[in-house]
This record gives sequence, structure tokens and C-alpha cells, in this order.
Amino acid sequence: MPYLTGPVLPDGTFAGVPQPVIPSGDGLLLRPWRASDAPAVYAAFQDPLMHRWHLRAADSEDEVRGWIEEWQGEWATERSAQWAVVDAGDDRLLGRVALHHIDQVDGQGEVGYWTVAAARGQGVAARATSALARWALQEAGFHRLELTHALGNEASCRVAAKCGFALEGTKRGAVLYTDGWQDVHLHARVQGD
Repeated sequence: MPYLTGPVLPDGTFAGVPQPVIPSGDGLLLRPWRASDAPAVYAAFQDPLMHRWHLRAADSEDEVRGWIEEWQGEWATERSAQWAVVDAGDDRLLGRVALHHIDQVDGQGEVGYWTVAAARGQGVAARATSALARWALQEAGFHRLELTHALGNEASCRVAAKCGFALEGTKRGAVLYTDGWQDVHLHARVQGD
């Protein structure tokens, strides 16, 4: 039985082109990951706050190099895409933004991000997320982006609001953290917001 609509993001939307470098317009650059980023990512994951809100720990730079290889390959799968967030002037790693769970049929994806400890409080997560959302919704052709965070992660809630992701509700017991199942807020932006 044929579908009455085609995919919002046809096959080859991502895999058919190089992963873009996305300028934020305010001093940040979203660029593909490089193997040379491993020491900075490893250092970022030694921060206890990363352990509070993220589900992975980094035991070595070699392990992180493996993550980076995965992140580099995800663009071609068209299911996920990851960018290093760097200072546009000196290429210093400030964080990461990503589109997870890309659904090409419906043109949807889930935004994720983290920042290194030294970059917190400077608007890096919000600026990078805004740049990614602008690219995804205005250039790449996504229809909807979702952003979820644990209810206790108030900083992420502020980022979502600052970037225009409307709060749509609470997903009960949605994510298992080290201290148990957590409820999460669901925020979203759609084309035209």
C-alpha cells in the first residue's frame, strides 16, 4: 500500500553532503568532531556535574577517541548528528550539540547538548542550540525538534525556554539516571515558531 506523503527529509539529505560547519553569529562555531578533540572531551567528562545529568562516563582518552569515531560516522547513517561547539577565534572546545533520533519520514529530531565546566554561565548551550535549531528548521528542512531534560536540571529548562522550545509536558519516569528513574520535561520547536 503506497504512502500518501513522502518523507520530509529524503534519503541522502545528510549522507549525500558533507556535515556542515554552522556559525552561531556570536563567537561560536559548530563543527564536525576531530580525533584531536579527545583530550578536551575526556577532561569535560571528569566534571561531577556531567555525571549528574549524563548517562556516560569517560575512563580514558582512548575510550573518548572511540566515541568521536562514532560521532563522526553518525552523519552518514542519517539517524544522528553531532557537532563540537568551539570558540570561533581559537577553536577551544566549549561543548557539544547533537540531533538524536532523527526521523526522516516526519522530519523530526531530538536536540542534546553539554558544555565544559569553564563555559557554563556564558550562554554557550543556548547560543549553540539556537544555531543548531536555526540550521535544522530553516536550512536542513526539519519540521519539528524536541528537547528533553530531567525536571531537576533547571539550567537545561532555561536553555530550552531561551531558545524558543515551548514546554509541552512532562514524561513520567522517562530516563534512568544513577539515582533512579526521573521525570523529564518535553519541549519542542516546529517550523515557523
